[in-house]
Amino acid sequence: MTAAQARQILKSLIEGTDPASGLPLPQETVLQRVDVVRALLAGLGALEQTTARAQRRAQLPGNVGQAWTTEEESRLVAAFKKGDAPLAIARQHGRTLRAIEARLEKLGLITAEQRTTRGGFTGVSDVPQRPRLGRGAILGRKRAHRRSR
Repeated sequence: MTAAQARQILKSLIEGTDPASGLPLPQETVLQRVDVVRALLAGLGALEQTTARAQRRAQLPGNVGQAWTTEEESRLVAAFKKGDAPLAIARQHGRTLRAIEARLEKLGLITAEQRTTRGGFTGVSDVPQRPRLGRGAILGRKRAHRRSR
């Protein structure tokens, strides 16, 4: 059974219809209980999360998560010293730009300030990150706003 078929069956059961015939299920069936419907919704959500995770993973380069070998590090250093762009090096190595920059930083070839990646899997961001505010800071601003009215 494929994930799409399982998703369609769960949706049909949640809607209260027989997956095979499309006819409404009897009112006295266990599938009409609130806790059972919630469990079906949770299962559908988990299935959709797994599918989305697999789709994101399929878009990543092939060597994501693999340990660096000394031979691969040597090729990385040679390409970097030759002047190849980090993005081109990432494609050659089957790695993300973030992984290339992290390895170059670990090897002492670039500094943290020279990195272009900020977060996420491969994101290159020109926008500086916003400072994180604690919950108290947000609530404090709301209180101050209310008082100023």
